[in-house]
Amino acid sequence: MREVMEFDVVIVGGGPSGLSAACRLAQQAQAGGKTLTICVVEKGSEIGAHILSGAILEPRALDELFPDWQARGAPLNTPVTKDDVYLLHSERGTVKVPSRMVPVTMHNTGNYIISLGNLCRWLAEQAEQLGVEIYPGFAATEVLFNDDGSVKGIATGDMGVTAKGEQGPAYTPGIELSARYTLFAEGCRGHLGKQLIERFQLDTDADVQHYGIGLKELWDINPDLHRPGLVVHGTGWPLSGDTTGGFFCYHLENNQVVVGLIVDLNYSNPWVSPFDELQRLKHHPALSQYLQGGTRVSYGARAITKGGFNSLPKMNFPGGLLIGCDAGTLNFSKIKGTHTAMKSGMLAAETIFTALQNDSQGGEDLTDFADRFKSSWLYDELFQSRSFGSAMHKFGPLLGGAFNLLDQNLFKGALPFTLHDRKPDFSCLKLAAQSPGIAYPKPDNKLSFDKLSSVFVSNTNHAEDQACHLVIKDPSIPIDSNLPMYAEPAQRYCPAGVYEVVDDVGGQRLQINSQNCLHCKTCDIKDPAQNITWVAPEGGGGPNYPNM
Repeated sequence: MREVMEFDVVIVGGGPSGLSAACRLAQQAQAGGKTLTICVVEKGSEIGAHILSGAILEPRALDELFPDWQARGAPLNTPVTKDDVYLLHSERGTVKVPSRMVPVTMHNTGNYIISLGNLCRWLAEQAEQLGVEIYPGFAATEVLFNDDGSVKGIATGDMGVTAKGEQGPAYTPGIELSARYTLFAEGCRGHLGKQLIERFQLDTDADVQHYGIGLKELWDINPDLHRPGLVVHGTGWPLSGDTTGGFFCYHLENNQVVVGLIVDLNYSNPWVSPFDELQRLKHHPALSQYLQGGTRVSYGARAITKGGFNSLPKMNFPGGLLIGCDAGTLNFSKIKGTHTAMKSGMLAAETIFTALQNDSQGGEDLTDFADRFKSSWLYDELFQSRSFGSAMHKFGPLLGGAFNLLDQNLFKGALPFTLHDRKPDFSCLKLAAQSPGIAYPKPDNKLSFDKLSSVFVSNTNHAEDQACHLVIKDPSIPIDSNLPMYAEPAQRYCPAGVYEVVDDVGGQRLQINSQNCLHCKTCDIKDPAQNITWVAPEGGGGPNYPNM
């Protein structure tokens, strides 16, 4: 028997969308003299522990949520002072793209370079001051349903279950959190959101979702090389062929920079290793000029939901809503998802509060959320950028970039047609024998590093002897199918060395080092057989990102 706790609203995920929803709900309740019980559950050891983003913040949603955010001490300390965009055409070659040739969506005037983890920690403080209950270290592992099929709430995972699936000496059963409404704000490729999309067929009228993997490092650099507020974006080398993406380098406060690479997960060459692409990228003069003599502080990786408007599922279902990157509200044309995630959470909160004011007992389909969404600036922004990602996928960075320049700068996203990309990312891989191999250089341990030392600085840890949270549906596929066809690409697309093909007494087998897992979800997305399912491990496990 599991303990049962009842709330008016349960929110799964302590990221920007979930915390913004919690704050907005509590604000409305306070203003209306109404008492609401609101609970946020977060699988990370603390709020912010699992948060990873570039990040540049467009403060539009924050201005709406807390107009006095500066007086409240929100951690927006570094306004953007300069915006540079580069095309890397070779190992050392660089072309600076004139500002007028950059889509207006990528301009960052008025924005801030931030740590999204620190912003979420601050949002959690605001939420708690408003009376919201926040429970970090509790992973939501199951959706609970009422007899009529509506969502009833969630259950947190059992603790102390051994790798054999048995109850260990520290076993503690999970807790049922029931609510009138449940918001799912798990981020990209949410474990429960994925189930809800399938159960309620929320994506019936949407294009397939598309993803990228974002890899990021935090560096302490030489003060003489530090340019506070400088934003650098670029594309090109070392990515080649149909492997597309882009890099970033942002100068924070305190002589720190973040450097990273986004690789679109529709690439076809199974020999591609996004981690190793980032490592050799840092040797390019465009980045090494800032990093030389510096010290890497942290590393992390996370999948990015980048299908945009065309791939948005229906976000409402009986008893709850999908918000933020669980639904895919990131605006890839801006390379930003924080302000859109926050706004989706605020819209969800306003929808739920209206229902609760009407004495709703919960469980109904909040269909008026769609109306609120369509009448918001969030809808307008995503609609105007609806063809951006599809253009890049169909035409590549040069022709796709030219199309987006015209679409965004000249037509303001109002072209009378929409480009679509309906091919799933996982189905794009070509056979290994038909793809050019890639010889990645060995790390020099100054600018470039190996996977295991990188995982170490991510502070990743999982409880010993717990059940593996990377579920292989058919254990024969990795060796019998993926290995001969694609040289088992999990060895390379995973940015943490979780998957290894090893020789054993009976032959080769796939070894899963789940202790290393960064919770990026790339394996759940890119496996060509869709044979890997990421499920939530014990609460508190995974990375513990500082200032990321």
